Amino acid sequence: MSAEQSKVVLVVEDEPQILMILADYLAELGYTVLQAPSSLEAFRILAGRPRLDLLITDFRLPDDVSGVMIAEPALKLRPDLKVLFISGYPAEIIDTGSPLLGKVPLLTKPFSLERLHLQVQKLLGA
Repeated sequence: MSAEQSKVVLVVEDEPQILMILADYLAELGYTVLQAPSSLEAFRILAGRPRLDLLITDFRLPDDVSGVMIAEPALKLRPDLKVLFISGYPAEIIDTGSPLLGKVPLLTKPFSLERLHLQVQKLLGA
């Protein structure tokens, strides 16, 4: 079993096409991919999933929930969880003043799938 095959990745993205592309791509690389099209689904998965290696979350989500609002409690529950923010609005992440700034990488949309793969490998030590 490769390193990728043993890693579980949760992708939180409210745009169905982007979620599908990211999930399919990561699955093709051998990762186990869980998909959350909403913050509610993301919290449900985070609460019930015994193992999760990486959280990839869009910053701007419906219902005034941000990726930071998902990542901060997720890291309190799972301190070893790796996080990657993706956003078309990177300034909004900076404006949050979150303690995660500078600790969690950010990919600005649009980004290439190769760039995503390199960042995932870097975070997961693959």
